[in-house]
Amino acid sequence: MTQIAIDAAFDSGNIEVLSIDGASARLAIPKDHNSEFKQWFHFRVAGKAGEEVTLKITGLNDSAYPGGWPGYDACVSEDREYWARAASSFDKDEEGGTLTIHYTPASNIAYFAYFAPYTMERHHDLVAEAAACEGVELTRIGETLDGQPLDMLQTGEGDKQVWLYARQHPGETQAEWWMEGALECLTDPADPVARSLLAKCRFHIVPNCNPDGSRRGHLRTNAAGTNLNREWAEPSAEASPEVLAIRNTMDETGVHFAMDVHGDEAIPAVFLAGFEGIPSWTDALGDEFYRYERILDRRTPDFQTELGYPKTPAGRANLAISTNQVAERFGACAMTLEMPYKDLAAFPEPEQGWSPERCKMLARDCLAALLEWLDQS
Repeated sequence: MTQIAIDAAFDSGNIEVLSIDGASARLAIPKDHNSEFKQWFHFRVAGKAGEEVTLKITGLNDSAYPGGWPGYDACVSEDREYWARAASSFDKDEEGGTLTIHYTPASNIAYFAYFAPYTMERHHDLVAEAAACEGVELTRIGETLDGQPLDMLQTGEGDKQVWLYARQHPGETQAEWWMEGALECLTDPADPVARSLLAKCRFHIVPNCNPDGSRRGHLRTNAAGTNLNREWAEPSAEASPEVLAIRNTMDETGVHFAMDVHGDEAIPAVFLAGFEGIPSWTDALGDEFYRYERILDRRTPDFQTELGYPKTPAGRANLAISTNQVAERFGACAMTLEMPYKDLAAFPEPEQGWSPERCKMLARDCLAALLEWLDQS
């Protein structure tokens, strides 16, 4: 039996090797730097083509979201382009909670990840390609603690200020796959939805709000161990320069519509979360959010409204969370889009589950829904 080798010392890699015995390995997920969060993994296995590997990721009962493991199948790729699912099972009673992955590679190498990775190298390709398109402007709005650029792309000539931003939580890579789909739509001169939106809106797009966490292989935090989506009330240059830069730029442009793009570990569905409970809540503003939600629900079977987060009671909204702060600060129709790590319970696709391809298609549906929402306003 071939002795496998496991590596994670690369962009967004994250795993600890406890032991290897032939084609089997015991593994653990390191915590985010200066944080208790752990859930994201991304590593490479080198072995022998046609020989099954068994990978046991242990200690998951104290992960950030232990409810995410039952019913979850790990993502796997041999070419780092097409990501399928590897048969996985979770046993809460084995070594503090263990996810066991079985996979037989067709080649001598396979990559495993919590969701299809979106590396910083791919991010830079995305930004450069979009910035080269006609009508798109790139602005470096800030710098991260690790010295990486925080980039914003702007396009459109309309008066509606639309903000799209993603990956406050870096391990939620679904969000930047969504951004790739959105930018492909908006930079396509033949796309009628894009042409109409660009005439009505000025888009401000931050494809990755947390470059440091992304490169470091974090689930939820930046280089300081800060959860950026709890910093929007009082961002600081020391702990959350990314949020400080984005919020300051929002203050300059104003915001009419905002979508903060995320992924959810446990809920097997795509859903939206609104801004119920903000101090300045009005039924009229709330109805704008619910109207967008209904439009998106009608446009695609990948979206639904039955599963999601409970609504916050009146006056109880946490203004440190982006969607609540933006709605309160600007009177904007703001929302959080959540996509699953698992497959959709109501509309499964067993080979890939929820996938980069579906993230990108959802982005096009979200933009088409935005156009319809604007036309009805």
